[in-house]
Amino acid sequence: MVVVLPFFSGVYYSFTDWNAIPGREVGFIGLKNYLNVFQDVQVLKALGTTLVYGTYSIILINIVGFSLALLVTQKMRSANLLRTVFFMPNLIGGLILGYVWKFVFLKIVPVLFQTDFTMLEATQTSLLAMAIVSTWQMGGYIMVIYVAAIQAIPEELLEAADIDGAGPGQKIRNIVFPLVAPAFTVSLFMTLSNAFKMFDVNVSLTGGDPARSTELLALEIFSKAFKELNFGEGQAQAVLFFILVAAITAVQVTITKKREVEM
Repeated sequence: MVVVLPFFSGVYYSFTDWNAIPGREVGFIGLKNYLNVFQDVQVLKALGTTLVYGTYSIILINIVGFSLALLVTQKMRSANLLRTVFFMPNLIGGLILGYVWKFVFLKIVPVLFQTDFTMLEATQTSLLAMAIVSTWQMGGYIMVIYVAAIQAIPEELLEAADIDGAGPGQKIRNIVFPLVAPAFTVSLFMTLSNAFKMFDVNVSLTGGDPARSTELLALEIFSKAFKELNFGEGQAQAVLFFILVAAITAVQVTITKKREVEM
């Protein structure tokens, strides 16, 4: 009721000139909206921006999540407390996080580093700032996935590696990495899809500024529909966006699944 029906309703409206004005008849215009999408410079720009942000966030979130998982699976008394602390940012809404971190980047960071430059002034640093916020929010969640995989590794293998004189780096590279490959598949899928669907932090942290240079695809679709009142073309963008995300995540899962078999 809340997913399937609205989805197919949206597909229908993507072939119309619907602009949400009450009383106005909706006209069928075929593929015009889809053709307009491919001719829209801002859409292509938003796609490139999303790819850059996605690269930043996917790498940072998985590195931080895996590193935290290695830390909290060590034998220490504070392990459970640390898991809770690292996971807590995931419970905070993205809009709130964006506003809080906007204050941090604009007011606190310049004071700490004695500089007038803020990360939200330029496009590349703004995208990196968004990736940092996403990592702070989602790193603990991805940590939980890696923790479950690491704890499932047979203790005998690690003990045998210790007897053979393997160091921590060798154990991580030759035992932990191969055996947590399924966790990598899940984590990459989640971080990749979330990066492409990012909206709330984008709205509250940068709002697409400066000059719409940090506007991701989800925010571009919102702007087309609700700001320009071109719901038909906005819905066409959303349909193409769905196909794009589904295709990319399907390729990613296929590649990483094959990697699991090889290991």
